[in-house]
Amino acid sequence: MSSSNNIRIKNKRATREYFILDRYLAGIVLTGTEIKSIRNGKANLADAFCVFENGEMFVRNMHIAEYSYGSYNNHIAKRDRKLLLTARELKKLNTKVKEKGFTIIPTVLFINERGLAKLEIALARGKHYYDKRQDLKKRDTQREIDRHMKR
Repeated sequence: MSSSNNIRIKNKRATREYFILDRYLAGIVLTGTEIKSIRNGKANLADAFCVFENGEMFVRNMHIAEYSYGSYNNHIAKRDRKLLLTARELKKLNTKVKEKGFTIIPTVLFINERGLAKLEIALARGKHYYDKRQDLKKRDTQREIDRHMKR
C-alpha cells in the first residue's frame, strides 16, 4: 500500500499559464481500470479543465491511459469524470466561475493514505504574455542571486 502513496501527477502548465487563487481537494468517480492506470502513473493533466453541468462538477480532457491488462470493459481515455465536492464548495466555485476570467483547473492528481484517488483543483485566472515574461525574469534573477551567494 505504501508504494501507491508515491503517485503524484502534477499539471506543470498550471502555474505557468494561470494565477492560482484558491485550492480545493476533490474526490473523483473512477472505474476499476482507471484507478489501476493511475496507480501505474499513466495519467496526464496538461489539457484538463473543470466544468459545471446540472450543479455537478466534471473534469474534462484529463487523460488516463487505458489499462494494459484491461479487457473489453476497459475505460475511455479522455471521458468526463465527476468530481466530489461539498455543496458549499460547489456553490462558491460556481459563482466565481461565472465571473469573467476565472476558470477551474486540476493541479495535482494523487492517491491518499486510504488508497483513494484525489484531485487538487484550483480557482485560477489566466496569465497574459507579459505576466509570463515577468515570471521568467524573476526566476532568472533569483537563480543568479543564488549562484552568487554560493560562491
